[in-house]
Amino acid sequence: MTAPPDPRPGEPDLTAPAGWTADEMMTVAAARQLRDGTACFVGIGLPSTAANLARAIHAPNLVLVYESGCLGAKPDRLPLSIGDGVLADTADAVVSVPEVFNYWLQPGRIDVGFLGAAQLDRYGNLNTTVVGDDYATPAVRLPGAGGAPEIAASCREVVVIVRQNLRTFTTRVDFVTSVGYGTGPGDRERLGLRGGGPRLVITDLGVLEPDPVSCELTLTRLHPGVTREQARAATGWDLAVAEPLTTNDPPTAHELAVLRALRATAEGSRP
Repeated sequence: MTAPPDPRPGEPDLTAPAGWTADEMMTVAAARQLRDGTACFVGIGLPSTAANLARAIHAPNLVLVYESGCLGAKPDRLPLSIGDGVLADTADAVVSVPEVFNYWLQPGRIDVGFLGAAQLDRYGNLNTTVVGDDYATPAVRLPGAGGAPEIAASCREVVVIVRQNLRTFTTRVDFVTSVGYGTGPGDRERLGLRGGGPRLVITDLGVLEPDPVSCELTLTRLHPGVTREQARAATGWDLAVAEPLTTNDPPTAHELAVLRALRATAEGSRP
């Protein structure tokens, strides 16, 4: 059996003693937040993995909506992209992309938007566009906005799943692709954004929630084996911490088995 990789600098080693990795804990924690019967607008990558895990375990009636126009998709493997044929093959309906946005998303018919990001700041603003101060010649050009700005603007609530480190959790995002709470209270209303904004940010270290007054992201839960000092060291601003600070339950054997089977399908094999 191949030994697990060493943790990245500044990250806890959660693999060996508990039998699960930090990424698995993050994905399971995110999946647990999705309620049965709700409509979820899903991004590819970690959000798609967590959403499909939720549907397989505790939310069989979760309605997965993908930007490509697939409504109620029920893939039996992790889709490689929003254009993966398995989404259309298993969907309740396939509509045009304009209809997804104009009829379903923008009027507020989607309960949860599930997003990832390359950068995130203390007010939950997301960057998936460029890294660097110069848009024309950035240090890194990212995949781009896609439907993320509309998801962040219009869904009744947004859940963000992202790895927590100083590169990602930055004092100021280099480009605001998707607005969280702007610069603080009242910004969403001034911008005319109808959705509720980020409700949770789930990372490989814990869970953050917006303060009800300041809208600043606050650490409210840690994953097992993680300390508040580790979470603060992986954050580019002075991270607020809730009191009491609670700890998430570790993944169950069933959650891990289903998650690993899902990931195996993305690697071209079947469980």
